[in-house]
Amino acid sequence: MRYGFIFPGTDPELAVELAELAEQHGWHGFFVWEGIWAPDPWAILAAAAVRTSTIRLGTMLTPVPRRRPWELAGQTMTVDRLSKGRVVLSAGLGVPEEVEERFWIFEHDPGRRVRAEQLDETLELLPKLWRGEPFAYEGRHFTARRTEEMLPPPTVQQPGVPIWAVGLWPSQKSMRRVAQLDGWLPNYAPPGEGVAGPDTQQQVFTPEIGREAYEWLLAERERLGLGERPFDWVQEGTTGGVDAAADAAVVHPWAEAGASWWLDTDWSVPAEQIEQYARARIAAGPPTEPTG
Repeated sequence: MRYGFIFPGTDPELAVELAELAEQHGWHGFFVWEGIWAPDPWAILAAAAVRTSTIRLGTMLTPVPRRRPWELAGQTMTVDRLSKGRVVLSAGLGVPEEVEERFWIFEHDPGRRVRAEQLDETLELLPKLWRGEPFAYEGRHFTARRTEEMLPPPTVQQPGVPIWAVGLWPSQKSMRRVAQLDGWLPNYAPPGEGVAGPDTQQQVFTPEIGREAYEWLLAERERLGLGERPFDWVQEGTTGGVDAAADAAVVHPWAEAGASWWLDTDWSVPAEQIEQYARARIAAGPPTEPTG
């Protein structure tokens, strides 16, 4: 199990400092959230890249359909090269307008189907863009004409930056998308009840359900001929950082079920308390099994 911390705040300077602090205290990853009208996460991660040396850096998460694929490719490639290959891209459809109007103040939501099409086309384009080689592409939403001029450098990581994507279990269409990538960010729709909100997810999505979904993904990857490639189950949750044994008890069932990453944060912390919370939680270290 590897452990990452998600910074729930908005202060870019603080975020860079916290990335250094997380590396010093044994965390394996540091993540920032990506908004529509918000601090640029990739600028933050670029600064963090040159002030850290081992920790993985990424977003949690990027609403990919809201982004131009070539701009996202350029940002991720830049941070990947600055970090010498430590970037991960977390990809999702983004929040629907009816759920969070704040994220749709500059345009209207085209709907889940269109966003899913845009996500799939971007996922096809990114590996081509990351190679820094001539190519052509023709999709419903995006087009790339072949050029031999002013090609960017490739990413350090090849065939590209690892992509973790949201997969809605038990929706096979959503999960098949994830199976072709590098990691799974769980979302759960209890049969007959629709997609659960974040609070409900913590109650109804259990390690046992996660294990069932993860085994399905591994079987699908074998069918696709991808069984030998690394694949992560990335589980998000909250631990207190005060009682090491209690924190380990929270994470242990997920590790036993097969999760390979635990991303820790508390999204409920009031804005004025985020710096104090983040410093304390990072300094306490990841929720590993107690030793001694």
